[in-house]
Amino acid sequence: MKYGFFDDNNKEYVITTPKTPLPWINYLGCTDFFTLISNTCGGYTFYKDAKLLRMTRYRYNDTTLDTNGKYFYIKDGDTIWNPGWQPTKTELDSYECRHGIGYSKFTGAKNDIEAALVTFVPIGDPVELTKVTLTNKGNAKKDIQLFSYVEWCLWNADDDMKNYQRNLSIGEVEVVDSTIYHKTEYRERRNHYAVYSVNAKIDAFETSRDEFRGAYNGPDKPAAVIAGKLNSTIASGWYPIASHQLNVSLNPGESKTFVFALGYVENAEDDKWEKPGVINKKKADALLAKYQTTEDFDKAFDGLCKYWNELLSKFHIASKDEHVNRMVNIWNQYQCMVTFNMSRSASYYETGIGRGMGFRDSCQDLLGFVHLIPDRARERIIDIASTQFQDGSAYHQYQPLTKKGNSDIGSGFNDDPLWLIAGTSAYIRETGDTSILEEMVPYDNDMSVATTLMEHLKRSFNYIVNHKGPHDLPLIGRADWNDCLNLNCFSEHPGESFQCFGPSEGPVAESVFIAGMFVKYGREYAALAKLMGDTAEEARVLAEVDKMIAAIEKDGWDGEWFVRAYDAYSQKVGSKECEEGQIYIEPQGMCVMAGVGVDDGNAKKALDSVKEKLDTKYGVMILQPAYTRYHLELGEITSYPPGYKENAGIFCHNNPWISIAETCIGRGDRAFEVYKKTCPSYIEDISEIHRTEPYVYSQMVAGADAKFHGEAKNSWLTGTAAWTFTNISQYILGIYPTLEGLSVNPCTPAEFGDFNVTRVYRGVTYNIEIKNPNKVQKGVASLLVDGKEIQGNIIPFDGSKDTVNVIATMR
Repeated sequence: MKYGFFDDNNKEYVITTPKTPLPWINYLGCTDFFTLISNTCGGYTFYKDAKLLRMTRYRYNDTTLDTNGKYFYIKDGDTIWNPGWQPTKTELDSYECRHGIGYSKFTGAKNDIEAALVTFVPIGDPVELTKVTLTNKGNAKKDIQLFSYVEWCLWNADDDMKNYQRNLSIGEVEVVDSTIYHKTEYRERRNHYAVYSVNAKIDAFETSRDEFRGAYNGPDKPAAVIAGKLNSTIASGWYPIASHQLNVSLNPGESKTFVFALGYVENAEDDKWEKPGVINKKKADALLAKYQTTEDFDKAFDGLCKYWNELLSKFHIASKDEHVNRMVNIWNQYQCMVTFNMSRSASYYETGIGRGMGFRDSCQDLLGFVHLIPDRARERIIDIASTQFQDGSAYHQYQPLTKKGNSDIGSGFNDDPLWLIAGTSAYIRETGDTSILEEMVPYDNDMSVATTLMEHLKRSFNYIVNHKGPHDLPLIGRADWNDCLNLNCFSEHPGESFQCFGPSEGPVAESVFIAGMFVKYGREYAALAKLMGDTAEEARVLAEVDKMIAAIEKDGWDGEWFVRAYDAYSQKVGSKECEEGQIYIEPQGMCVMAGVGVDDGNAKKALDSVKEKLDTKYGVMILQPAYTRYHLELGEITSYPPGYKENAGIFCHNNPWISIAETCIGRGDRAFEVYKKTCPSYIEDISEIHRTEPYVYSQMVAGADAKFHGEAKNSWLTGTAAWTFTNISQYILGIYPTLEGLSVNPCTPAEFGDFNVTRVYRGVTYNIEIKNPNKVQKGVASLLVDGKEIQGNIIPFDGSKDTVNVIATMR
């Protein structure tokens, strides 16, 4: 069943009931200031870093309860309700939530009062704006009360939820007119504070949660709202909040609008105070002054919409398939931008406290957003490379605020170095900017040992060359892409990290998946060396790639599919010789993407085995048969119940690898079949089974062995977004950026039909028309560029043109 519908013209998903299977959320913010907001107004806000600069508090480990949020209470006589339904859950006469691109709208109605909310983060300012419009739809005058509510987090979200012996004594606020200032720890180590303000004279305020709620009450039954009067208390310790009271009279048909602003302000260390004990509010006053009227709000909102419309127009498809159109043109690209900003740090499944930005994750995310914001992609590559070690390995994660490596998890994930090559190659193919390769980049953020980025890539490549096992395949280290395949850990007791316990980085366990990566991204590194005129390095790299191909063909092939790995005892993992876990998805995708087995037919055998043994109606499972007992020598992957997560779940992230691999052997029908199974728009009508948002991808769907087969988890922050956009745009639709120019080589289903793509590439707009008169799945018979036929699939880049018109006719 559905819980809403797509409004493609407005680029919105419209939710028509608050009772969705799980909270369905949106992300607000484009650069440093971000808010997560659910369809019932739950969520939280932070500046730059969800761990270190968390502004509002959220309670995890009870996802469907969805507390806290930014709430507006309306008291109409004895009836108290919220426009977003939560937290009072008062039954509404009508409800609608519209999640748009960088904004959300809520409309609720009860007893002839309609409340309409629009909330977003304007471009360039660290503030969340919410416009609240109250309208009397009845025939009699209404005297009502509006109460705002946010609960402050005491900045460090990790410390905030556990260090109560300190935190219950440090909360501090100031209040001036209609603005509430949260200044906890400002007196000592901090130079920043938060503000919550409204552009109208208030009748009262509250800054103490205990005063607002009353003893033993939750946010669903706040005592002060029930009483109809806030007490204007100045909090001291305990739980600081911010709440405004506005008494509103509305004649029949009358509307009144208020603009609320939740902002972050930072002062210089020598300019913190207005006078002893009173914070310097000049920057806050200047920020709030920009958004004092509805006209100010509307102008900023229009600017946000213009920004997103221009950004998303850089890749646009017109086809007869509405699902492809809306996902490619709107939601998939939008999700790629969210993963750029968040990596895997802050969602309803990631607390923002632990993981920070992933080295591997951020490199992969770059594949999906580099065409949208190449300048910021360049910055991200430098940030990522700066956490690399001198031997070519890297911190597995880093904190977005400090950009320093996370020593808690450290390094040793041996696929990480190759992802830096993947991200850098994608950036240069997209932009043509080779100057980044000459940029001086530190190791472990130490500029005294900095080298060029090209040298970083060389060390990434050489790390694999220098870390091979008994079969001349790459050592896996703590894990490869599959963090739960821990072949060197031997975690036997609770509390022992699956990744970090034990020997952790042994000299025997090998990864065929990394071997496939080495072939694919080794060739891309060789192409960069050639581009930079280093033909000797190119030759050396290609020779190493050939050695790896030979190793894969000798010891990485199992007869019908590629082996997954060799464990610490040099026993096969992902082989017909295994009792469980006989076939894994990852090497079948990556090795074929790298071209291994394409010429000798092994690629086709591997992909046929995937379809036979791993496929389900909801997507391709990560392995089969599922593990039914814990294997000490394999680690966390066997700790999950069968069908969940890495133990035979459907990992949406690597389903695109199979789809891409199918395009490598020309099977467009099968490539598109795989694409459709995890594409949110195609499965919107089974939302009661899928449960997560029908407009974005999730990390995982429960596999065939699971009790709840088809149920998704971990939506939004997943490499699925980038890899799926790469798959559909570059391989199925076939518009692929190369070092020389755009390549046009679609691999579509026979019945997909003709289509048109607008693609902005290196500042030039390409209008590409694809014709398929004979309903073939792959192959271009002719390529006309501005009326002239060219040979091959690559359109040589010409920066002197503003527009290029292309007609590609398939065979």
